[in-house]
Amino acid sequence: MISGAQIKPQGPGRPKDMEKRAAILAAAKALFIRNAFAGTSMDAIAAEAKVSKLTVYSHFGDKDNLFREVIRSRIEDLLPEDIYQFDPNVGIEQTLHAIAQAHMHIDCQAEHVGTFRAILSDCRQGNPRYGKLLWEEGPARMHRLMENLLQQAVDHGALDIPVVKTASVQFFSLIKGDMLLRRLFGCDECPETAAAEIEAMARTGVNTFLRAYVPR
Repeated sequence: MISGAQIKPQGPGRPKDMEKRAAILAAAKALFIRNAFAGTSMDAIAAEAKVSKLTVYSHFGDKDNLFREVIRSRIEDLLPEDIYQFDPNVGIEQTLHAIAQAHMHIDCQAEHVGTFRAILSDCRQGNPRYGKLLWEEGPARMHRLMENLLQQAVDHGALDIPVVKTASVQFFSLIKGDMLLRRLFGCDECPETAAAEIEAMARTGVNTFLRAYVPR
């Protein structure tokens, strides 16, 4: 016989344990960088996060979705969408400089160079889907936001750009130069003295871009 004490049913919309989710994301990021993606199992991620494998699958479904969330979470932390917002009360030059500085400092960080190296290793081994996921959550997202910003600047008369999609690619090429490639090839470990080069590359890249697209 059931006692008079009522058992409270579990609601269908019960939220996930956010601490466990954060631990899984942190563990996945560390293991993906350390072992590349093909070499990282869901069992290893669960052990690193000190949760069950069932908990990992409950939060993220599969490894592809987990990797996507790792990339998305990291990029949103480092490059929030609001830095791409056009403000007619703020000069477009100031906005572009802020974007350039943010991107250059990210490319200079050793952990991101490690991520790119791991992705390239997996692509070489015949696993291009992780590279595609990184592209979708990283550069593709970045270009969508940048194109929207540039189009708003054009609409307000701050810039004169015939094809914003092309201009977005040109902008990031100008501000980044060969710095990321040098780090990928191990030619430059990004010492503190690189800060001046980062600042100069970002500044001159933005200035070159503006010389091409500021209305005359």
